[in-house]
Amino acid sequence: MATSVKAPRSSFVLGLIGAVFLALFAGLIALGAWQVQRLGWKRDLIQRVESRVHAEPGDPPAPAQWPGVSAASDEYRHVRLRGRWLPGADTRVQAVTDLGPGFWLLSPLRTDAGYTVLVNRGYVPDARAAQSAPPPPGEAVVTGLLRLSEPGGGFLRDNQPGQDRWFSRDVAAIAAARKLDGAVAPYFVDAERAAPLPADLRTAPQWPVGGLTVIKFPNNHLQYALTWFALALMVAWAAWRVWREQARRRAAAA
Repeated sequence: MATSVKAPRSSFVLGLIGAVFLALFAGLIALGAWQVQRLGWKRDLIQRVESRVHAEPGDPPAPAQWPGVSAASDEYRHVRLRGRWLPGADTRVQAVTDLGPGFWLLSPLRTDAGYTVLVNRGYVPDARAAQSAPPPPGEAVVTGLLRLSEPGGGFLRDNQPGQDRWFSRDVAAIAAARKLDGAVAPYFVDAERAAPLPADLRTAPQWPVGGLTVIKFPNNHLQYALTWFALALMVAWAAWRVWREQARRRAAAA
């Protein structure tokens, strides 16, 4: 009994199938190329941030420079502040850190240049620890990393200034709630750790604990690029299978 061979598809149908395969292939190649570009951008970003973090501390942006402050040019700059703490204006902001859940303790520092910078002095486990750690009087020198304001809120929760509940380090909102007068910088500074942490945290380290800034940039763009290119090859292989099958049918029908 002879094996029946399906008739080849019409040129119109093959043209439609080919157009679909071509569109899929081109789209997947474009996605892969985009991820390659993102990979280069991410590596450049990581290199720039690393160079800022490990650079010698310098002066923070002055008021005349504030309009141009951005993540691309200023985030994680290593800076040094000199001034005096403004007493009675600390703010606790909810945080999850390597030391566990708790709060960031932000205190305003009136710099020698006359403007105010909010300084994240570090982590405290609870309100009691925050109350027991007021900023010291007298002249202060703070070294740390410049961070941009975090407006709105965090942890899917909005800041509630009226109830003094903060879920993000929103500089403008905190400055308004604390009635800070004069110029307030549009950024804050994560203070460095003053002393190494003890091996056993139950020995009650000096609160707050600074130097807990997380500098981590997920970089999965190479895997994504390889995935898109692999899918493009699969589409090309499927198109070749369709072409070979149609060629076989045409040869059998001749």
